[in-house]
Amino acid sequence: MSLPRLAQGKNRGVMPGNPACAGCPHNIGLRVMGRVLGTNSILVVPAGCTSIISGFYPRSSLTFPVLHVPFASAPAVASGVRASMDIKGEEGVVVVWSGDGGAADIGFATLSAAAVRNEDILVVVSDNEAYMNTGVQASGTTTWKALTTTSPVLGKSEEKKDIALIMMFHKAPYVATASVAFPLDFAEKLERALSVKGFRLIHLHSPCPPGWRFDAGKTAEVARLAIESGAWILWEYSQGTFKISPQSRPYADKTRRKPIAEYLKLQGRFSHLTQEDVAEIERKVDENWRLVLELERIYGPQKP
Repeated sequence: MSLPRLAQGKNRGVMPGNPACAGCPHNIGLRVMGRVLGTNSILVVPAGCTSIISGFYPRSSLTFPVLHVPFASAPAVASGVRASMDIKGEEGVVVVWSGDGGAADIGFATLSAAAVRNEDILVVVSDNEAYMNTGVQASGTTTWKALTTTSPVLGKSEEKKDIALIMMFHKAPYVATASVAFPLDFAEKLERALSVKGFRLIHLHSPCPPGWRFDAGKTAEVARLAIESGAWILWEYSQGTFKISPQSRPYADKTRRKPIAEYLKLQGRFSHLTQEDVAEIERKVDENWRLVLELERIYGPQKP
């Protein structure tokens, strides 16, 4: 993907001066998506932070046409919009822009159903790992041991749900992970997703300054450390082929990863961790890498 192609839509996405928190990762993701999709898109947004970011009628911070819907219904509504556009012969990309609650939890049933039907929609899950807009309650994607307002005093006791892998095993044509630390990688994956017909999902890692308790100027740093420590793995599954993205490839070698403690110490939500907790999180990271490497071995590009 060329930089000029990305720059063509430089005024699309989200306008400055919107109600987002300082350092909000959704702003980054929406700007990138706007530059790739331009005017050729309709956003379906379930309840969440982006409902606030977009502002209220008759003005909007978003430069996309936006349809606000109840928490659980976004993929179903997007499917109806897509069907209506097809009947009328209208072109365009129907995008569900969702948080983790609207995809992995409350909206999971309609998300799964849309994937099973192979609806021709693009879903972007901007995952800040909790229900940030309503008070930092734990979600299915909240990391083990993270502090939230609904977690036990020693942090979340349940495992993190991997929504991208779940969608991959729905046999969706295109699934990928991305990060706000690597906007060009996200843009390139959006471009490739647009070239595929059917259900597509990109799971975007979106560190939240107030919810994760770090300085608002460190959003990109925290997101990058997630990659460099191996805690977030960038990969892509397209029509049966799985591959680890170049930005994550070096960290398949455990010796090249930064200590997981370096990533965790920037986040107040992990300030209570013991050395044993950190070691267990590192073990979980290693376990996830073994799974991803095995998926690439099985579903990777065929070698001659």
